[in-house]
Amino acid sequence: MSGLRDIYIVATHTSEPLAAEIIREAFGGDDVELTLGEAGCLFSVRAGDSRVDVKFEGRLTPLGWTPELLTGTPELREELKHATGFYKVAFEPGKPQGSVAVFEALWTVRTLLEIVDGLAVDTTAFKLHSPQDVEEITELDFDIRDHLTIHAQQLGEDGKTTWIHTHGLAKFASPEVELFNISEDDMPAAETFLHELCNDLAFGQGPAVRQVVSTSVGMGFILLPGDEARTNLFLDPEAFDGHLSGYVTVVSPEGRHSMSEILKHYRERFEEESDEEAEALQGTATRLLPLFKARFQRRGLMEPLNFVVRAPFEVHPEGEEGEVGEEQLWVEIVSWTEDGLIGRLVDGGQTTTEWRKGAHVEIDESQINALAVTREGRTLEPEEMEALLQAERPA
Repeated sequence: MSGLRDIYIVATHTSEPLAAEIIREAFGGDDVELTLGEAGCLFSVRAGDSRVDVKFEGRLTPLGWTPELLTGTPELREELKHATGFYKVAFEPGKPQGSVAVFEALWTVRTLLEIVDGLAVDTTAFKLHSPQDVEEITELDFDIRDHLTIHAQQLGEDGKTTWIHTHGLAKFASPEVELFNISEDDMPAAETFLHELCNDLAFGQGPAVRQVVSTSVGMGFILLPGDEARTNLFLDPEAFDGHLSGYVTVVSPEGRHSMSEILKHYRERFEEESDEEAEALQGTATRLLPLFKARFQRRGLMEPLNFVVRAPFEVHPEGEEGEVGEEQLWVEIVSWTEDGLIGRLVDGGQTTTEWRKGAHVEIDESQINALAVTREGRTLEPEEMEALLQAERPA
C-alpha cells in the first residue's frame, strides 16, 4: 500500500494507545471491515474501496513546540505543545475519489476525537482543528477553506513579485495551485478565485492542464505545470525551495502572468456597501418585516419559496485573540419564534470559517438589516418581493 500517506494527526495528552476492545466498539460495524495490528498499524478501517490506516506514536515528554506554519487558535497551539500521544491517520489520496477519501479519513478522525481528548492536525494544509471543527466539517456543507491554506510571499531581489500558493489539495490527489503578480488590493479577489477553482479540483472536476476554461463570471484562464510557467518570471529556483513540484500555475489564455482581467469581476464582491445603500436596505427591512414574518408563517409545505434575512456576525479573522471584525451574512429562515429566528447560513463568512455554510444560527429580529425571498433558486427583485408580501395580507 505504498500509496498511503499520513494526512491527519490526532494529538492527545495520553502516551498510551486505545485498548483493542475500545477500538472494536468505536469502529466496528456491519458496513466496515476493521483490522487490528496489521502491518505496523494500530488498526485499519475499510469501507468499500476506501482504506484508512491508523498508527500510534507515544512520547515520554510533551511535544513542547508547534511549527510556525500551523494555523489555529492559540488554545489549540498550546494544547499541541502538551501532547504526548499521536494517532497518524493515513489514506491513499484520490482513492476511491478525492473528496470521498478525505471524508472517510475525517470520519475516522472524528470518531477518535469522540473517545480521546485532543485535536486534529491537517499535515497538508498546516491547519489545527478542534473536535467541534471536525464535527462541523463532516456535518455541514463542504467548504474548501476547511481543507486549504493560502500563503502569500514576496519573491525576487526587489521583493516585487507576489506569489500566492495553496497547501492542502494534495490530500485530494490534486496539484496545488499558484498565482503570481497579485496586488495587495486584489488579495481578497484572488483568494475567492482560488477557493472556487480549488473546490472544483477537490471534487475532480477541475480543468485539465493547457485547457482554456472560463470562470463563473466568464473570464478565461489556463493551468500550466508550475516548472514550465515559472521560467518566464526570471526568479531564482531556490525561491521555491520546498515547492518545486506538484504545482500548477494560473495564467491568461496567452500564457501571461496577468491576473487583472481574470480577477476583475471577483473584486466586485468586496466593494463596500455605501451608507446610503445600507440605510435603504435597513429601511425596507424595518417597513416590511411584519409582512415578511407573517407570510413566512403562512408558507405552504410544498411552496417553492425561501425566506432569507441578513444580519451582522462577529468574526475573528486572526483567531480569538486577534482583532474582532463583522460580516453581513445571509440566513435562510428555518423557524421563527417569539424570541427570534433560527436559520441556516446561506454562504458562510468570507474572512473566516467561524460561520460555516449550512450552519444553524439564532438571530434576534432587531439584528435583521435586509430581507430577500427566493423562488425556485431565483432571488426576487425588491418590487416582486413587496408585491408578494402585500398580495395576501390578512383582512
